[in-house]
Amino acid sequence: MNIQAPAIRTTDDFLRWNEGREGRREFVGGRIVEMMTGGTKRHARLMLRLASLLDAALPDSLSVTSADYAVRTPLGVRYPDVLVEPSDASADDSLATDQAVLIAEILSPSSLAIDFCEKAGEYTALDSLRHYLVFSQDEPRVWLWSRGEDGAFASPEMIAGREATVALTGLGITLALCEIYRDIA
Repeated sequence: MNIQAPAIRTTDDFLRWNEGREGRREFVGGRIVEMMTGGTKRHARLMLRLASLLDAALPDSLSVTSADYAVRTPLGVRYPDVLVEPSDASADDSLATDQAVLIAEILSPSSLAIDFCEKAGEYTALDSLRHYLVFSQDEPRVWLWSRGEDGAFASPEMIAGREATVALTGLGITLALCEIYRDIA
């Protein structure tokens, strides 16, 4: 559902207007878009587990945040499930970053097309981004977009199975799906 708010024309206008408001919304293509609120326990656990594993594996020079912190995209503002940026990329009181190096989304039935198409296009257009991940919440399966040596993103690689690992070469770490999905799926 779109919300009409004619005074909001820029991402900064939106971020100031949205700060502290109840509910979830994004700013895409000049429109405020209501987001689904409330998710499954599995979704919440996957998001927390992924953020925790990334936080433990990454150096202090990188900062991990989750769904309440925004990323500026070419079309506006999105709130990914998990986000990694350089620790000094923005002030602690900032509302959004334009320096994301990793973005992860966890699929829900209503977000499938958005996560694989719209968001994939917006996120991979970010110059700073090295990896975009989309996780299934029903089984150990992830789709990984990685920036190549030529600076371009290739088609996503699907990685599946409890024994599989996700190599995030742009960050110098590897994540094991068995750890991400431990006691979840």
